[in-house]
This record gives sequence, structure tokens and C-alpha cells, in this order.
Amino acid sequence: MSASATRLRRLASVAVAVTACGGAVLLTPSVSSNDRASGHPTVESLRQIINDPSAVVPSRTLQESALIGSKSGPLDILVVGGGATGCGVALDAATRGLRVGLVEREDFSCGTSSRSTKLIHGGKDKSSYVNVYVYAYMNGVRYLEKAVFGLDYGQLKLVFHALEERKQVIENAPHLCHALPCMTPCFDWFEVVYYWMGLKMYDLVAGRRLLHFSRYYSAQESVELFPTLARKGKGRSLRGTVVYYDGQMNDSRLNVGLACTAALAGAAVLNHAEVVSFLKDEGTQRIIGARIRDNLSGQEFDAYAKVVVNAAGPFCDSVRKMANKDALPMICPSSGVHIVLPDYYSPDGMGLIVPKTKDGRVVFMLPWLGRTIAGTTDSSTSITPLPEPNENEIQFILDAICDYLNIKVRRTDVLSAWSGIRPLAVDPNAKNTESISRGHVVSEEYPGLVTITGGKWTTYRSFSMAEDAVNAAIKSGKLSPSNECITSNLRLIGGDGWEPSLFTVLAQQYVRMKKSDGGKVVPGVMDTAAAKHLSHAYGTLAERVATIAQNENLGKRLAHGYPYLEAEVAYCARNEYCESAVDFIARRSRLAFLDTDAASHALPRIIEILATEHNWDKSRKKEEMQKAKEFLETFKSSKNAHFHDGKHQRIHLLLPSADQAGLILSSLLYIVNKDCWIPGNL
Repeated sequence: MSASATRLRRLASVAVAVTACGGAVLLTPSVSSNDRASGHPTVESLRQIINDPSAVVPSRTLQESALIGSKSGPLDILVVGGGATGCGVALDAATRGLRVGLVEREDFSCGTSSRSTKLIHGGKDKSSYVNVYVYAYMNGVRYLEKAVFGLDYGQLKLVFHALEERKQVIENAPHLCHALPCMTPCFDWFEVVYYWMGLKMYDLVAGRRLLHFSRYYSAQESVELFPTLARKGKGRSLRGTVVYYDGQMNDSRLNVGLACTAALAGAAVLNHAEVVSFLKDEGTQRIIGARIRDNLSGQEFDAYAKVVVNAAGPFCDSVRKMANKDALPMICPSSGVHIVLPDYYSPDGMGLIVPKTKDGRVVFMLPWLGRTIAGTTDSSTSITPLPEPNENEIQFILDAICDYLNIKVRRTDVLSAWSGIRPLAVDPNAKNTESISRGHVVSEEYPGLVTITGGKWTTYRSFSMAEDAVNAAIKSGKLSPSNECITSNLRLIGGDGWEPSLFTVLAQQYVRMKKSDGGKVVPGVMDTAAAKHLSHAYGTLAERVATIAQNENLGKRLAHGYPYLEAEVAYCARNEYCESAVDFIARRSRLAFLDTDAASHALPRIIEILATEHNWDKSRKKEEMQKAKEFLETFKSSKNAHFHDGKHQRIHLLLPSADQAGLILSSLLYIVNKDCWIPGNL
């Protein structure tokens, strides 16, 4: 019997089981937003602009001028916040023909949007990490269970919607997003049957929204696919694993792609610009704009708009209090900690889900950008611009994955660790915590100020987030858009025409010209690792970066063992509003998240290139170095954290004397790979 026939038999049996267990499931798909928007002339014209090989985003100076010019003719919408939701709102509104501005206090994706799980979930929301038996249930199966056995059609619609959005996000940015198989180990046969049945129900409901079919692997097959998986756990033998597919993304680069696409669509987006107060109509007291400070120059100006959308994430309450100092809080912050481990912890192309830890949480290990990311935690926290992971949370993650692996799990292997703040929405009038939601909230408590908060990455675009906020803004300001939402059918910058094989063009047609320590320019091959990285990070624009590497002698790697090139710093400064060293190491590249030590070593050269691009003086370069080092100190790798634990002990090395160190470094400099830039002061 063919594999397809076997799948059909299994799906048919699940359908019978679903019907027998309490009700029929209606699988007729709703009308897709793709179908509504396909062939729209605005989409085609925007696609031509976004994918024009010669198109460049307007300079930061021009964007600021556009905001200042709003005094003569107010914007339709001014967005406060440059995270996934804020940039999604700006893109949605701009593609509806509205005049849009966006300001972000720090950098695009500087907060929660760059500190996510890196997964594009196919479920309702990130609800309860507690009391779930498998991560897939958190991503949708759990809500499907509620819908079927609780006869809750509303839950079913939410599952449909999230599945649709997950697939749409992947299609709109194929270079930055992809499907990832995730493995859940089963240590008794009941778990095998239970998880397999639940995931097959999920497959059935997903229909055309499904990424790939889930399946079962025997214990031997599982170990072959995931070599570090333990055959025994807590005295029980591995019976096999069930594998389902979720989406994975490069979150901050996706966010930057949203901002740049919005800019090409006509939005005036400005990072490092902070709202310091609101402008109000003297008669009606309606908000009609904002006083904005350019945090790079220190200058302030007024920007006028018919509606202001507050999309400041965890900081939305502070924005609301600018309008009404007595506003009750609607954010209940929750922190999620993630750690990054060497690549040998997980195979490339397969994640591991720890279904239930000792306190009921779910923990995962996923391959990400050549390393392994593990997490997460879920605990209450205070709101701060630079949250830091607690050592106990890091140890919790290490302990959780330790029982499922056949290798030693060491604290010294942690290359980077960070914390992100989830802006959970809460009803300020509620008397208990049951009102806390992982979904989103859209409200207009003060005339002219629409607040959007909560939610998650997967639904930043759709009815649940950006589209919903823009609809509310249109109603509040009585705006006249030229068309309905069309972002479902609009690929982000670098995505249209991208193919997985693009890296071969880079490898065959470009070389990396590199300056040696003596100043001599030598050619180097565009190796597969560098070519694949450029292809996935920049999509069809990767050739622009490769051209800089070849023609401007910026082909060296920034850090040993990582594919990031000097040319990327120059490209991002010119084309992606990269205004600081932290902007690059954290959001344009992901070096700070992958390896804080490597990021620290790369800083001098990064600052040197940015100084050339932005005409920085010595004082500014010194300031950039100081800020970047302070930023990296919040990432608790094994190199910059203080810890002592019996299970994950820190290795104490006998350090050489100064003379011995000098001799060792001289020898290393002699034999080091010249492809890697070495700081001159070594």
C-alpha cells in the first residue's frame, strides 16, 4: 500500500473518531484573504515598487522631514512602536492608500519582537505553558480539543485562522521563514497513541493550511534522526516519537523587512525617535499628533495625524498615561528566557519538544541559524528596556533538557541567554487574573488614540492584529482608504522571486575581496556557508550585499565560525536604517543572540565600518562601544555570568601570566585563519 493511501486511511479513521466522540467538525474552509485580494491592481503596483532592483528605502533624513511636514497636511495615522505589530500596522495602512508615519524609541524589533521563540505558531495563541502534554497542543491541538469535545465553534475558527496566518507569513517572507519538524519523545505506548491521534486530528482540520503531515517514528528511527536523544528517561525506555511541523523565522530580520517594505510603500518610518507628549485639540481635547524627540540628534519636532495608534508593546501603558495620567494598566508583563547552545545539541532540521517538565511547563530545543536555541520560561516580571535572564531560569532550562539527552548538559556551553517581555493584555477593571489574555486587545479609551496590545508574531498581520488596529483607526478618524487590506498577498522586500537555490548564484558569480592585516587586498571564495546566509537573510537583495563585498573590499568575516560579512554592516547602514552598533549585532545580524563573546570581538570592526558610513567622530565611536558592551552584559552567556551549580559546574581555567599570554596570542595570530578579522589591538 502506498504512503498516500496509508495516510488517507489514518485520516479517515481519525475523522470517524472525531465524529464518534461528540460532534461533527465542519472542515469547510472560510474564504481566504488571498482570494479576496488576488489580482488587485494596488498589489501589482506595490509589488513592482518593492521588487524593483534599483529601489532603495528613503533616507532617515527624508523620513524625518516627511513627519515634520505633517503640520501642513496631517498624516492619516501615526504609529507609536516599531515592533512586529507597529510595523505591520504601518504596512497595512500604507498599502490601503493612507498617509502613514511610524516612530520607534529605539530600533525596529528592539523589544519583544526580537526576543521571541522564533516559532510561527499554528494555534490560537501562546496560552498556558502549564498543564499541556505536548507543545503541539499549545500551538493548536489543545484548542482543537476544546472545539471538538467542548462543541466550541469559536475555538475552531481561531485554530483555522492561526493556521492560515502561519502559512501566510511563511509565504510572504520565504527567505526568512520555513517549516521545521518538531519531535516529541514518548516513553510509554499510551503517549504514542494519545499524541499521534491528537496530531492527526490537527492534520485533518488544517487541510490546505497544513505545512506537512505529522507522523510516528520508532525508537531506532528517532535516534537516527536526533542522535543526542536519550533512549532512556527517568527509568523508562523510549517507545518512539511523534513529529509535527511548525514554522520558524528570523524574527528581527522579518521585523526589519516589514519596516523597509512599509517605507517603500510610502510610510515615513523613523527609528530612534521617541514620543515625549501628545498634541491635543484645544476645543475637543482629541489627540491630533505627538511631540517627538530624535534620540540621535536630540532635536524635537511636532508630527500631526488624524489618529495615533499605540503599538508600544510592553510600554503601551506609559504611552496611554501620556494621554490620561489616570489610565488603569492593561499590561501584565511576563518574561520568557531562552538560551543558545552549540549546534551539536540538536541536528540541523529537527527540533525537540520536552512535553512536560517537573513543574508542568513545556521546553523545546530547536536548531536556529547554525546553533541550538532552548527555552522557554514563563514568569511574572517588571517592565524594563533591557530585561536580563535570571540564573535560576537558565538552570531550569538546562535541567529540563538534561533528562532527554544522552550528552552532558553544561552551563559552560551557553553561548548566549536572553529574556523577553510578553505584553499580556489584562482588563484593568477585572478583579482576578482570569482576565489575563495571550490574545490581543484593541481599544480607544481616549479620543484619537487607538491602542493595540497583546497577541503574538503569527497574527501580527491579520484580523487579530494589524488589520484590526487599522480598521479601528479608520473608524476613529473617519478615514477614507483607497482599498481594503491587501497585505495577505504582498511579499516582503527580498521575498518575491526568491528561490532556495539562490545561494548557488552568489557562490558562482561573486568573490569576497578582503583586506589583510598589512593592507593588501586578496580574493576569497564566496563559500557555501556565506552564500546561504546572505540568501536567507536578504533574499533577492543578497546580490547587493555580495557586490559590496566584492567591489568595496569588505568580504572578511566579522567573527570566526559565523558567516556574517563586513559588507553587511555597510549594506544595513545604507538600506536598513542601521544607526548603531547594537542595531547591527542584535537586529540586522543575530550575533548577539547567537554568541555574545563573538559579538564582542566583532564590535571594533563593526563600529569602524559604521563610523565610515555615518561620519562618526572618535567620541561617537567610544560611546557606541560603551553602549554595545552594556547591551551584551544583559545576555548571560557562560563568559559574562556568575554561577556555581553542582550539576552544571563552571570550568575554572588556570590563566597564564602576562608574558605567557603575549606569546600565546602572537602564535595564534601567526596561524589564525586570515578569513577572520582579528582586532588590531591583539
